[in-house]
Amino acid sequence: MEEKPLASHKTEEEWAAILTPEQFRVLRQHGTERQGASPLNREKREGLFLCAGCAQPLFNSETKYESGTGWPSFWEPLDQAVETTVDRTLFLTRTEVHCANCGGHLGHVFPDGPPPTGLRYCMNGVSLRFRPDAGQPDEV
Repeated sequence: MEEKPLASHKTEEEWAAILTPEQFRVLRQHGTERQGASPLNREKREGLFLCAGCAQPLFNSETKYESGTGWPSFWEPLDQAVETTVDRTLFLTRTEVHCANCGGHLGHVFPDGPPPTGLRYCMNGVSLRFRPDAGQPDEV
């Protein structure tokens, strides 16, 4: 089992210095990337999806599936990897998903996913990075 990174306590200025402008907009300002923009939506190798802000492991590739939404989707996060809050923006009530370590905005979870959980963790690919398991090719 991989050791969990220490909680990240950075100022917004520190985050802006280490993240790309798009990562900062999504992770720190609760933005949403353009549908279909992330190459991680097509990632099929075995491995872990990590928080792009702090490298906290979030999802195992075994829980990734093609939801048809244009964003990387998973039916279950790793234990204690994410936290949720109620999001009432855009005249909707949704469940927002954050990295449990650094608080970065990852996306939303919806109750329309596949078995066994019935959940769809619809994540912004820019909020994630992928680390392939040993023995997997470096690129798709």
